[in-house]
Amino acid sequence: MKGGEAPASGGAERRMKSYLKELECPKCHRKYDAAKVNNLCECGGPLIAKYDLGALRREFDPATWSSRPNDLWRYWELLPLLSRDSVVTLGEGGTPVLRMPRMGKAYGLRELFLKDEGINPTGTFKCRGAAVGVSKARELGVKVVAMPTAGNAGAAWAAYAARAGLRLTVAMPEDAPRVTQAECLAYGADTWLVKGLISDAGKVVHQRAVKEGWFEVATLKEPYRIEGKKTMGFEIWEAFEGRLPAAIIYPTGGGVGLIGMWKAFNELKEAGFLSGPLPKMVAVQAAGCAPIVRAFEEGKDKAEFFEGAHTVAAGIRVPSAIGDFLVLDAIRSSGGLALSVTDAEILETWKQVARLEGMLICPEGAAAVRAARVIREMELVGPDDPVLVLNTGAGAKYTELLGEKARRIEDSAS
Repeated sequence: MKGGEAPASGGAERRMKSYLKELECPKCHRKYDAAKVNNLCECGGPLIAKYDLGALRREFDPATWSSRPNDLWRYWELLPLLSRDSVVTLGEGGTPVLRMPRMGKAYGLRELFLKDEGINPTGTFKCRGAAVGVSKARELGVKVVAMPTAGNAGAAWAAYAARAGLRLTVAMPEDAPRVTQAECLAYGADTWLVKGLISDAGKVVHQRAVKEGWFEVATLKEPYRIEGKKTMGFEIWEAFEGRLPAAIIYPTGGGVGLIGMWKAFNELKEAGFLSGPLPKMVAVQAAGCAPIVRAFEEGKDKAEFFEGAHTVAAGIRVPSAIGDFLVLDAIRSSGGLALSVTDAEILETWKQVARLEGMLICPEGAAAVRAARVIREMELVGPDDPVLVLNTGAGAKYTELLGEKARRIEDSAS
C-alpha cells in the first residue's frame, strides 16, 4: 500500500471521516469556512484548521490508527480532507525513530533519538506538507499554485503538484541548492531564480499570484501545509507509546514543523488520547540567521527581520517567518527554548553523526543534533531524559557540501 494510491473506499475505510470543523485565525479568532479557498485572515494572520475534538473523543478509538497502513494518512480523522478520492500520495510519512547511542554517550544523554524524515519520497519532511496541501488544493478545485522556497519545499510541492495534475510556479534564491533547483525543473514546475533570500522570492511570488489569480501556498499563507507536518507529532506519540520525549529539537526556519507538532500534541491531549507532560519544544537556528532566537532571548512575541542572513543550512535561512509568534508561543508554553549554533558546529556535527552513527543527515538536522549537547549542558534535560532530534532531510541531497568535502580529500591525497 505504501507508495500507492489511497485505499479503496470500502469496509472500514468507508466509515472514516474527518472531524474538520472550520478555520480560525490565532490572532483575532475570526473563523472561516473550510470548504472555501482561503489564504490569510483579513487581519493578516494565518488560518489554522480546527477539529471537533469533543466528538472525536466520544466516537473514535485511537488504537484504530495503528491498524492502518504506516503512512501519514492513517490519521485521517485529524486531517482536513473530506474525500479519499482527493488524496495525492507518494508514500509519505511513517518515518522511523532511531537511537543514537554513540552521539548520546558523547553528549551525556542515555536516551538520544533521531526521527529520520530524510526517507520521505523527495528526501525531506516537506513531503508531508506538500501531500496534504496539494490534496486539499485539488479537493477545493485549485488549478495553479505558487510559492517561494529555499529549495526542498519547492521540490516536494513540484512532485506532488505533478502527481495531482496541478500547475506550480516556484521562486527560489539563485544560490539555493542546485539539486533542488534541478528537482523542480524535472517535475515540470515553472521555476524562477531570484537574487537575494527566500523573503525576496516571496515578494516576487506574491505579486504574480495576485496578478494571475494563482493560489499562493507560501509557508502559513494557506492552512494545510501545517496539517501534513503535524503528523510527525502523531507518529512520535505512537513511537514512544504515549510517553512523549522530555524534549524535541527542531531545526527552525519557517517553523511550521514545530508549530505542527505542538498542535498535534495539544489535539491529542484535548481529545483525551494523551496524558502526562508535553515535551519541551526546542527551536535551533544557525547563528547567521537566528530571528527566533533573538526574539526569544529579548522576550518578544514577534521576531524582527534578520539582516544579512547566511548559513550553510539553506533550509533554515529564513530571515522572517509569518508564524514566528506561534513558534515563540509553543517554545514558551512548553518550557523549551530557542538557541543557535554556528556553521562550524553544524559541519563538525554533520561529520560526527555520519562517522559515529552511520547516518548521513542534512545540515539542518546536524544543527538539531548539536543542540542536544547544548540543552544537556544547560541542564534543560537530565542524563536519563529521552531527547528526540528531528532530521528534516537526506544528507545526500547536499551535493555541493559533499562535493567540497570530496575535493578536500583529493587535494590532501595529491
